[in-house]
Amino acid sequence: MRTIALVGAALLAAAAGTAGAAEVQVKMLNKGAEGVMVFEPALVRVAPGDSVRFVATDKGHNAETIETMLPEGATPFAGKINEEIVVTFDKQGVYGYRCKPHYSMGMVGLVVVGTPTNEEQAKAATHPGKAKQVFATLFERLATVKAAAQ
Repeated sequence: MRTIALVGAALLAAAAGTAGAAEVQVKMLNKGAEGVMVFEPALVRVAPGDSVRFVATDKGHNAETIETMLPEGATPFAGKINEEIVVTFDKQGVYGYRCKPHYSMGMVGLVVVGTPTNEEQAKAATHPGKAKQVFATLFERLATVKAAAQ
């Protein structure tokens, strides 16, 4: 009987740990409010343990991490073209991601988990084409959001 009670307590603790986790949706779009070949929203802030669902709203896109824009010890992700992917973020920091076919066209985004511990390292990453400009804009938005929170 004691074993059943311990198992039940463990299950309740596990459920309580995930009960507060949130899920944010990011659409992969051919055309959005900020132009063509975009993630919408391109900048999301989540808490550790939260998830982001990358939705293949339009065809021809994927979402995958940029290796040079990950917090130390974070697990990279790579979705398949035309497929939805759900990623749970456990490590704090900045995660840069892209649509592989449309990377140079600026189809990139940022997920900021808790405290952006690797922000300077992520800012220093180099990018092709329009991706460089889009990331600069996203980091400016992040700075504005951080300043407003203080």
